[in-house]
Amino acid sequence: MSVKFHIAFAESATIKGGLAIQLKLSGDAAAAGASVADPQNVATRAAGIAKFKGKAMKTLDIIAPQGSPADRLVVIGLGKGDDLTDYDWLRAGGVAAASVKGMTSVTIFLDAPGLSVNASQAAGFGLGMLLRAYSFDAYKTKKNDDEDGSPKQVEVTIVTADPQAARTAFAGSEAIAGGVILARDLVNLPPNVLGPVEFADKAKELQALGVEVDILTEKEMKKLGMGALLGVAQGSPRPPRLAVMQWKGGKGKEAPIAFVGKGVVFDSGGISIKPGAGMEDMKGDMGGAAAVAGLMHVLAARKAKVNVVGILGLVENMPDGNAQRPGDIVTSMSGQTIEIINTDAEGRLVLADALWYCNDRFKPRFMINLATLTGAITVALGSAHAGLFCNDDALATHLAAAGEATGEKLWRMPLGKEYDKLIDSKFADMKNTGGRLGGSITAAQFLKRFVGDTAWAHLDIAGTALNSPSSEINQSWGSGYGVRLLDELVRSHYED
Repeated sequence: MSVKFHIAFAESATIKGGLAIQLKLSGDAAAAGASVADPQNVATRAAGIAKFKGKAMKTLDIIAPQGSPADRLVVIGLGKGDDLTDYDWLRAGGVAAASVKGMTSVTIFLDAPGLSVNASQAAGFGLGMLLRAYSFDAYKTKKNDDEDGSPKQVEVTIVTADPQAARTAFAGSEAIAGGVILARDLVNLPPNVLGPVEFADKAKELQALGVEVDILTEKEMKKLGMGALLGVAQGSPRPPRLAVMQWKGGKGKEAPIAFVGKGVVFDSGGISIKPGAGMEDMKGDMGGAAAVAGLMHVLAARKAKVNVVGILGLVENMPDGNAQRPGDIVTSMSGQTIEIINTDAEGRLVLADALWYCNDRFKPRFMINLATLTGAITVALGSAHAGLFCNDDALATHLAAAGEATGEKLWRMPLGKEYDKLIDSKFADMKNTGGRLGGSITAAQFLKRFVGDTAWAHLDIAGTALNSPSSEINQSWGSGYGVRLLDELVRSHYED
């Protein structure tokens, strides 16, 4: 993070310079905190001149006149109060963070006229600020911190009616921010720095939060018969790993819920090599594993009352002389055989063994896998939604609701026997790709063969985890998509 916000909550505040931020509903003449931050009513007059109506997420930036307790005033529009969601408060916090511009102290008045802000919304506002502040500049030898006059550290006071409740709620928000930032960092790291072993070491660091972490090596996976995962890894000199993380926050004997992430740290396509243009983006082909690692951070940091398993299948897909070939047949841990048609359809091979291992060892209540799996899902949905494939309607409903609440939206896609025919093989139990038509669906059908009767969902996040459009809460190439979504799912439906 190039800017670090220290956020405190208070019932009132004395402004002595710095930035004052007020909120305004559309249609209301006054803004929150106007009598304190703007005793001369400059903001109201400026809004009239600028025809600022308080439209959602629009800002009015004013240099405070002499005699004002603040140096600058910013008014953030919220739109119509009746339409506000928790995600809108997150977005408003991101807009506030973007408005800091060189200030070392910021005072924010949340309670606009006609609007009462609860503790959860105040905490969400703070979370939005933390997420917007993120930037990945670890490998810039000349930092950009001072180019726009922004300091490295900013003291923020958020004025709200119940600061104690807001502080309590914000502890959970800080846990979420930590998980999202971990996921973003992992996706943004260069592939020469983050290999399978290094990613596994990052997973081990979660032990400091109380997560139990076991790392399976290539030797151990061979004993388990993980021929699908190992087939992908055999073209790289960097050995594969399977990271197995457990958070035991629920009742002792209660079956866990499980999350499985595709962690292809770099995907060249293997022998079926990708075009050169844009191949550098394939450092982000581990976005699913990054999301699972980020989620485990959140659950442990906020001491979630639930038993959770997180599994990361970590490999690199390279076109070495030892790489698997189109036409090869591999045997998965399940015993099912797979004909390799295209070595660039590798993520489903990694997940096949990871899902089977998860189901066989832990007998979870349900499994959700996340993967930057197919370009086909971006053709279907663009970057506004991730694809949701699910064999259980209740789980699908819960996931969709969590997506709406967090703004990490999902769109349910079909599964069906008709698509199974496209991955039947003449020489093995199945082939690893069904061709271009319905490509994201046939990939899901492939995965479905490795989950048995367990409730399961597959999230294809190829269009949302990396290189997704910037927003009020994210300006990073790696978005950290999935962390907030799955934390909301767990929080709303599965904690004791």
